Amino acid sequence: MSNSQELLKIPIFDLSTKTLNPNSSSWIQDCKNVQHALEEYGFFIALYDNVSSELDKQLFDVLQELFALPLETKLRNTCELAIYAYVGQLPHAPLHESMGIPEATTFDAVQSFTNLMWPSGNKTFCETILSYAKLVSELEQKVDRMVFESYGAEKHYKSHVEATTYLVRTIKYSAPDINNLSDNVGTNVHTDKSFLSILHQNQVNGLEIQLRNGEWFAVDVPPGAFVVMAGDAYEAWSNGRVYAAKHQVIMKGDKPRYCLALFSFNHGTTHIPEELVDSDHPLQFRPFDNFGLARFYLRGVPQMAESTAKAYCGVNA
Repeated sequence: MSNSQELLKIPIFDLSTKTLNPNSSSWIQDCKNVQHALEEYGFFIALYDNVSSELDKQLFDVLQELFALPLETKLRNTCELAIYAYVGQLPHAPLHESMGIPEATTFDAVQSFTNLMWPSGNKTFCETILSYAKLVSELEQKVDRMVFESYGAEKHYKSHVEATTYLVRTIKYSAPDINNLSDNVGTNVHTDKSFLSILHQNQVNGLEIQLRNGEWFAVDVPPGAFVVMAGDAYEAWSNGRVYAAKHQVIMKGDKPRYCLALFSFNHGTTHIPEELVDSDHPLQFRPFDNFGLARFYLRGVPQMAESTAKAYCGVNA
């Protein structure tokens, strides 16, 4: 694990609407700071009070209600693409259990998932998840805008957002067995296949991220804050500038960790902006399909050990 000095370098940005103004004199520097964080660390911590404390509390109440359902009910969450389906009962990650809600910013999709879990309905669950997904998708789009503008690629932003769809994964990590603390894996080492992942947890830590120097860093997330992390799609889109960090979840203590992960994926073909290709940064990636990238990863191709994006759409792949 990296030393505590690294903690001082991990950036924390207040991206609340009342704090961050695109018309302010600091906007350009704010954009550069976000760009630098994603290039250097692959993630940063965001403060975002658009999600109220009341909604935050309600969110974790409904998550506990969801995961208290019988296993046979949760297994109704099926999809040919595993990132959208129930995941659990895994021997290599015994503490992990999660379910996917595709198109999570739309009422019909969240209502459909809700009715799958509660055939008689659960209005509170549906309204809470939908409200949360809409607010956090706005945060995701704000980060995208900052990155695009910082790279001088803002003309591509509108079409990018129009192609974006959001997946919410509801996740529970059980506390490890006090008599077998070696069996404490919540999630194995991986990178995300999305453009961005925005993680929000109850006040139980467990996320560890591998820095560029190879050291592992345990992320201490302030109460109510969000972890904004770049995935393989952003690495490819940015022509290798953005760092898709490997990460894992290791559970400690005696409390479960509940987490909401909002992932942004793009439909259609993503092209690497010409603004990110020059003599110092020759083209590293071909145009790619984000869901093709995800399916490629799920097939378990061996050469993805270092970079799924390079294995899938690298110019030398």
